[in-house]
Amino acid sequence: MRHEKGSKWLDAISNKMAKASDVKSGNILRFNGELIQVEEFLHRTPGNLRAFYQAKMRNIKTGKLVEYRFRTDEEVTICRVETNDYQYLYEDGDFLVVMDISSFEQFNIPRTLFGESVKFLKEGMNVIIAFESEEPIMAQIPSHVELEITYTEPAVKGDTSTNALKYATVETGVEIKVPMFINQGDKVKVDTRTGDYIERVK
Repeated sequence: MRHEKGSKWLDAISNKMAKASDVKSGNILRFNGELIQVEEFLHRTPGNLRAFYQAKMRNIKTGKLVEYRFRTDEEVTICRVETNDYQYLYEDGDFLVVMDISSFEQFNIPRTLFGESVKFLKEGMNVIIAFESEEPIMAQIPSHVELEITYTEPAVKGDTSTNALKYATVETGVEIKVPMFINQGDKVKVDTRTGDYIERVK
């Protein structure tokens, strides 16, 4: 069951009409009826031709990359995004149930919004989510998380090198590479964007 936001909520996104010259990388635009995030926005002046902006943009829902040339005076709709913190509670099919930590309201967020980093998410972690009206459009877990090693081959005594790596399974069930001195039961810090081991947590 999907929980709707109550009337006390403000829409997470408000729209603002602007010129293409106001756009910056990272902005979210409403483009051809879709929400897209600007990844690259470059000003071009090709010889005697009119200047324009060359944009690389990613569709928020589909992940598809879009390229487009904007006239410098072309009108665009910039969406102002407000993000809020939520606590991840549990998985429910293709959705993750999260709770607003101030109102305790719960929401079902599509698992796909979290991307590949979702495999490092464990119950109780805080996540960041942005809504457009009633629909969640973006979700992000912390860039670094601390996870316990649930299985790995025994540590090699005296080997403190970080160059030699072995496989280890963390508590979310994901396999990562860790240095040889890491033991089962150790806690490690992991970069959720790359899946890389960062350090052992004492």
